[in-house]
Amino acid sequence: MSLNNASNTTTYLHKQVEDHLKQANQIADQAREKSLQWFRTPLEVLTKLDDSPVTIADREVEYVIRELIKKQFPEHGIWGEEHGQSDMEAEQIWVIDPIDGTRSFISGSPLWGTLLANLYKNDAFIGLIDIPFTSERWVGARGTATTYNGKECKTSQCVNVNDAVLLCTTPDIFTKPEMEIFNRVSAQVRMRRFGGDCYAYGLLASGYADIVIESELQPYDYMALIPVIEGAGGCITDWQGNNLTLSSGTQVVASANRKLHNNVLKLINP
Repeated sequence: MSLNNASNTTTYLHKQVEDHLKQANQIADQAREKSLQWFRTPLEVLTKLDDSPVTIADREVEYVIRELIKKQFPEHGIWGEEHGQSDMEAEQIWVIDPIDGTRSFISGSPLWGTLLANLYKNDAFIGLIDIPFTSERWVGARGTATTYNGKECKTSQCVNVNDAVLLCTTPDIFTKPEMEIFNRVSAQVRMRRFGGDCYAYGLLASGYADIVIESELQPYDYMALIPVIEGAGGCITDWQGNNLTLSSGTQVVASANRKLHNNVLKLINP
């Protein structure tokens, strides 16, 4: 981020962050209530053009979120997974994944969540991971400490890959070349576990996991994660170590701290 952007971001923090955090939490509260109405009920599952599944829950929850944002912040843009983009030229944009982990949602697994991010001049400034079924929520904001259910949380102090716990939603997301890279990293770690979608990043923010490596992600899958991970002391980038933006690719890696992250990137890019 440039010095000018950093200055603008600091100004925004002082003037608006408290109000925006309050509104983000209220929006997540209502989204949680809505999504739980659909969870573990009979649902028709449709297939989108990218072969990913979608249900009425995904679409209805996003609709609720969008309406709340429009009411509170009519001048803001919105990018949601299910209902697309609006006013993307706005200074502030909300990025929404109403149900991150639709496959988990469909199969009755409780580890799906709602992701909500607020961008200021394309910088991910506020991020929220909400896990409705378990009543867990991670909230991050640029320049402040990440909280888990209202209490500050921190990433682990693990710096060596061979001591690390690695999480990934599923190896099915990787192409053959990506799988070779993933195996090269995961062969070095102490433990690896699959499943969790956005929940994995919350566990990293709270210090229970040390590395998350994934692909096939879109901005609505990762923008909310940036303030959460960074505010807890961690790092999150693409596989080349570049900061994540709305135009980043699909590959994401998150680590508990900068030293561990650099060690992971060396394995990804030998």
